[in-house]
Order: sequence, then C-alpha cells, then structure tokens
Amino acid sequence: MTTPRRRIGDAGERLAAEYLERRGHRVIARNVRRREGEIDLVTVDGDTLVFVEVKLRRPRDFGRAVEALTAAKRRRLQTLAEAYTAEHPELPRTQRIDLVAIELAADGSVGDVRHIESAVEG
Repeated sequence: MTTPRRRIGDAGERLAAEYLERRGHRVIARNVRRREGEIDLVTVDGDTLVFVEVKLRRPRDFGRAVEALTAAKRRRLQTLAEAYTAEHPELPRTQRIDLVAIELAADGSVGDVRHIESAVEG
C-alpha cells in the first residue's frame, strides 16, 4: 500500500527527473535503496555521474525544501554515492551530489524548482 507521503515523494522525484532530462541529464536509476538509505535519482550529465536528492515541500510544511538537507543526510548521501560508484565501475568516475528543491504553491501547482549542483561537497 502506498502512503500519502510516498505518493508525494514519487511525484517530486518524477517532477525532478523531467526537469533534469529537459536540461540534458540522462536518468539511469530511481529510488536506489541500500541499507544506508536511498538515493532518489542517479543521472549522467555529460561525463559526470550525478546523485540527486529531491526535496518537495507543500506550503503548510515547515521550512523550505532547500533547508531540508541536514548534515546527517549529506553524510549519508556521500556514503551512498561511494557505495554505488564502487558497484558500477562502468559509469563515469567524475561525480557530484545535487539537490532539486521543489516548492509547491498553495493550489498544489509547482511554484518553484531549484537545481543546486554540488549541493553536497566532499
């Protein structure tokens, strides 16, 4: 059974994937689950492997989507990216971790989409 939270997350990931594809990214994986956590999207942008964290916020949620990337989440994304890269030597060696932050308007439509390249350094 799909929860409302999961449906919202899926919608955000779908919007982010479409947004990135329009900008030349090739989506190669979605919802990569490992014991350490989950990578929302994995894309290739030119010769760079990109791990994408997607944050979607509704008007009644606390805080903006870009503020939701905590230090703990950043560390977890780095660990996940390292593990994924080790398992896929055929993919580009250059990599980065991006954030796609989606803010919904009060009527539920997409209000703002921000793509922050290299949102996680290290």
